[in-house]
Amino acid sequence: MFSFCVRYYNVQKALNNTLDNLVKRSVGMNYSETLSYIHSLGNFKRPAGLNRITAALEKLNNPQNSFEAIHIAGTNGKGSVSAMLAKIFETAVFKTGLYISPYIIDFRERIQINGEFIGKEELTVYADRVIKTKIDLSEFEFITAAAFSYFADKKCDIVIAETGLGGRLDATNTLERVRAAVITKIGVDHAAILGDTAEKIAAEKCGIIKNFPAVVSANQKSEVLGIIKKYAANYTSPDISRLKVIRCDGKGTEYIYKDKEYSLSLCGKYQIENSLTAIEAVAASGFNIPYETVKKALAETFFPARAEIICKSPLTVLDGAHNPDGAEALSEIMEKYSGNITALIGVMRDKDYKILLEKTLKHCKSAVAVTVENMPRSLEKQELAAAAGRYCPCVTAENYDIAIEKSRFLAGEGPVFVFGSLYLAGGIREKLKKFYN
Repeated sequence: MFSFCVRYYNVQKALNNTLDNLVKRSVGMNYSETLSYIHSLGNFKRPAGLNRITAALEKLNNPQNSFEAIHIAGTNGKGSVSAMLAKIFETAVFKTGLYISPYIIDFRERIQINGEFIGKEELTVYADRVIKTKIDLSEFEFITAAAFSYFADKKCDIVIAETGLGGRLDATNTLERVRAAVITKIGVDHAAILGDTAEKIAAEKCGIIKNFPAVVSANQKSEVLGIIKKYAANYTSPDISRLKVIRCDGKGTEYIYKDKEYSLSLCGKYQIENSLTAIEAVAASGFNIPYETVKKALAETFFPARAEIICKSPLTVLDGAHNPDGAEALSEIMEKYSGNITALIGVMRDKDYKILLEKTLKHCKSAVAVTVENMPRSLEKQELAAAAGRYCPCVTAENYDIAIEKSRFLAGEGPVFVFGSLYLAGGIREKLKKFYN
């Protein structure tokens, strides 16, 4: 017993020393060092649960209790719905925080107020505060704590918060003053963590539904709706019978919903569905935002790598599709150009990439496979090319620059679609813009 106590004491002493050293090292960290520290924390090294983030937030004086929020979970559409809602509240002159993941343009994109990324120095300051809690947090927990502290200090009127993974045990599920819980489209993704069926995943996502005044869900498959009804007897969904699509193509999207006209800057039929979810969420949350404000905001909402047109001529489209439902939505856009498309693809090996390829490459005449850079989970380009070769001829490229050149050469004047992973989208976006502009 004595030896056990000695060992326990030594372990605790070592842990305390490690945490003390982290605090010491945090002093004077610049932005680059702060990012390196955050990324070093990892996301799957610790057991799932809310105990760590709850303890950290308590030491930070529970900043999540200082602002109202709309909380969003789902498999597809979370980011787009979050961006739409943030733009609506910003246009309505609310000081609006936006918390999303992952990022495409810049790490600081994850934490925004009224469309402005958190400053580099500010991120360093708030990271330092979280480090000083001496709580062993995952990367996502750490960023969540920093974001909530930032939003509280800046006195946000409303925060649009997107879950990172799941919902029930997600760090964002510490929010208390939630005006509406929103469930976007649910499908199978992150099956090893959330469950291997849509029903199991829906149950995890619905963990954000607590004693809140309003629950809004996108239109779902019947088996998913069955789960949502167990958590929310009364919920709101878009009324598709009152939707009339006027136009949905590369030139724009216009529709009439409940006798009111709307237009979107975001492309794709699935963005119409996302916008309807956002419209219903605003109405259900109890904020009296005029129709004209909502209409203006939706027309101006921008979200990178969601059927983003990098170049109109020759057409080049960047999309973050990486799971079966995302592939289905992208396939609808690709269908118009079927048989004339060259794909530039990179995927994660732990995703259901075979279904992604099946749904999208049937529209392609050729493809270029690339390994997603700086991502250990990436499927190697040779293996990806072999899988893609079942649907169209596929070559490999050593890096993003070569992949872009090869895809445009193979496409000629035809369209190029770049997809397969949000990590690919984030890494290649600026290179695409530079090449085409």
